[in-house]
Parts: sequence; structure tokens; C-alpha cells
Amino acid sequence: MSRRACDTLIRADRIVTQNDERTIIEDGGIAIAAGRIAAVGPWMEIDAAWQGETVMNLGRSMVLPGLVNAHTHASMTLMRGLADDLPLMEWITQHIFPVEQKLTPELVRLGATLACCEMARTGTTAFYDMYLMEQAVAEAADATGMRAVVGEVIFSFPTPAYANLDAACDVVRAMHDTYRNNDRIRTAVMPHAVYTTTPELLTRTAKLAEELDIPLHIHLAETTTETAQCMEKFGKRPVAYLDSLGLLSPRTLAAHCVDLTDDEIRRLAETGTRVAHNPESNMKLASGIARVRDMADAGVVLGLGTDGACSNNNLDMFAEMSTCALLQKVATMDPTVAPAQQVLDMATRGGAACLNWPGIGSIEPGNLADITALDLDQPGLMPMYNPASHAVYAASGGDVRMTMVGGEVVYRDGAFPKVDYPALLAEVRSAAAWVRKQFEGNGK
Repeated sequence: MSRRACDTLIRADRIVTQNDERTIIEDGGIAIAAGRIAAVGPWMEIDAAWQGETVMNLGRSMVLPGLVNAHTHASMTLMRGLADDLPLMEWITQHIFPVEQKLTPELVRLGATLACCEMARTGTTAFYDMYLMEQAVAEAADATGMRAVVGEVIFSFPTPAYANLDAACDVVRAMHDTYRNNDRIRTAVMPHAVYTTTPELLTRTAKLAEELDIPLHIHLAETTTETAQCMEKFGKRPVAYLDSLGLLSPRTLAAHCVDLTDDEIRRLAETGTRVAHNPESNMKLASGIARVRDMADAGVVLGLGTDGACSNNNLDMFAEMSTCALLQKVATMDPTVAPAQQVLDMATRGGAACLNWPGIGSIEPGNLADITALDLDQPGLMPMYNPASHAVYAASGGDVRMTMVGGEVVYRDGAFPKVDYPALLAEVRSAAAWVRKQFEGNGK
């Protein structure tokens, strides 16, 4: 019997499919055609049935679905390590916002390109991004081969991208028109948070998301301070406030969701609102610990995100998985909470659901070929008994040896095929001098 043609064949020691059965294949193979997974199974079966134009033998590697970063601000890589060790409201209003008002599209694009390289290097293939001048982020993601949902952050005050709410909505519409037929870049409506918007703004953005039939993303219930401010200004807690304005729905992804009551958790589940959990950022800013077990038990769809590199300070989703699992155990004083498989699900299948992007988050026929591979010969990954445990508790982004998006390699063994990495580093070093000057001028 003749073999069917495909673009790429991958062979690896272990394949963690993350399919419905969570099948793990030893000495496995994946056939990739036209950017999608054509077949996955034991290598002998795949090799017998498929002829690859390229054969990628990864040997002692564990292949997983590409990780999905469900909430980040990619361009904040340029501010990594500045304005550390501050509470959220002081950090964002006194140090971050003033510098962001001086950013240019070129700087935003540069920071996003660096972020895309960092994410590809550490096994992430798709991310949900909210920032200023987001068109530049979309361009960076597209140029580096990453998959992304992007959206211009909308505040109740002017930014370098728009003067008022009408202009902000025009920016969103223009981005949607630009990327409506792009295979890897999608758009969303992104009001920033309850404390930086107005009821009119939130209502308008909800209607805009419905009009364009795209997702909506917002920071929600991140701190007790946010709750107090919302109560004082609007007479409701943040979840109830958004609910009263019609913003809780299956198209909504809420980031953080730290300060929640039992009733609020139930309401998020009832409305189909999804949640991006950001444990490292929440820890660094002392925002609190999200109730992951209670949200999961209530049926809330959960993803995992790094937040921006200015409040984390990395975009490594393997580190985020480990932190998520360990933090939940000590918060509840129950070692069975947030088991490895559940956390791996959050970073793959849950992330795909948060992005509203069917076809990613698992390795199975018909899905997009978004894949990453860990080097199992690294000393910290030897020996291996439970692949999910290794992915969550033992691995780091530094163990990644290959990442591909839609069947195209975006990182392999120290190289970024689509990026002039030395030139990028030179640009980043130059930009860092400008960033430092802005922070020093702001009294930091």
C-alpha cells in the first residue's frame, strides 16, 4: 500500500496528546499536512502510512500541544524589572501608565517581537494580548509566526492610539477588518478594567463585541482595592457591576478574578464567562490568591496566563503551571488540589477555550499543528514516570527544544527561523536606555 504524502513527520519518545482521553503515546509519530495534524499514533503506524517531505526526528523528546498564554501584555517586556515590589494601584497608576503614554508603535512592536521570541522559546504557541497601539503587536505576532488574539486596550481617558471612545471603537473596527481573514491573528474588544472605564464605555464595548461577533476581554476582581473602589463609585462589587451592564457572557474572558464570593463564582459559571488565572503576577503584586478549585468545581472554564513581563517577570508558561499547582495546594492546605493533569489542561485545552479558538490545545487529527517539544535528556527531566507531572512540576521553558505553529517551526534548538535575533537584541538594548530615562523622569 502506498503512503500518503504530508508536509512533515515528527517522531518523538513521548507524545502527550491532551485529547479527550488524555492519551500518551510512546515512540509516537505525527503527520502534518497544510498546517494541520493529519494523523497521530505509534511511529511504526504513522511511518507506514505517511510519506513526509520533511522528517523531524526529535528522539528523546516529549511532544505536547503548544501552550496557550490566556492573558498577557506582550510589549511590557521592554519594562521588565522596572517598578518592582509595589502594590497594583501604585504600580500601574504612578509608574506604568505615565510611561505607556509616551510609547510609540515602533517600541510596542519591538517589545512584542521580543515577547513572541520568549514565548516561542518557552513552548507557548498562542496568546491573548491586551495593550496600547495593538496593531503593532498584531504585526509582531504575524511576523514571528505566532498565533494571537489581540485587542486595543480601551480606557476612559485618551491614549497615544485614540482621543476618545468613538475613536477607540474605530481602532477596534479597523483592526478587525485587517485581520478578519488571517489564519493566525484574531481580534477582540478589550475594555481595561472597572476602575479605568465608565458604564457608558463598558456598555459600548459589549455592543461592539456583539456587533463584530468577536470576544471581549477585561481585568476583573483583581484586588480588594478594586472591589472597594467599585463599591464606592457604582454601589456594586465588580462582578455584579459587569453583570448589570451585560458584560458577563460566553464571549467574555475575565483576567485574574481573585476577589470573588461564592455567589460571584456561581454567576461566572452560569453566564459562561471564562477566567484567565495569573498566579505569578497576583503573587508579585500581592493581589491575592484566586480560588481555582472553587471555580473549577462550579464549572468555570479556566485558562492560565503570565500577565505582562513587568509584573511577573517572565512569559514562561511552564513556570506558571508549577506556580499555579503549588500555590493552590498551600492556599488550601490540601495537596490534592490543582493536580498536574488539571493544570496542564488549563495551559492547553482551557487556554484554547479562553481564546475561543477551536482546533488548538490538543494533538489530534484535524487540529492545527501547534506543537512544542521538551528535551528529555535534560538532567532535571530524568527519569520520567508521569508526563503530566513532569510538564507541571519538573520542566521549565529552558527545556524546550522545538516549537511550531500551524506546522511551521518558530523556534528550534536556539534558533528563531523567522527572526533576526541578534538584530532584535541590539534594538532592545537601545530601547532600554529610553525606557530607563522615562522611569527616572517619573521619579522611579
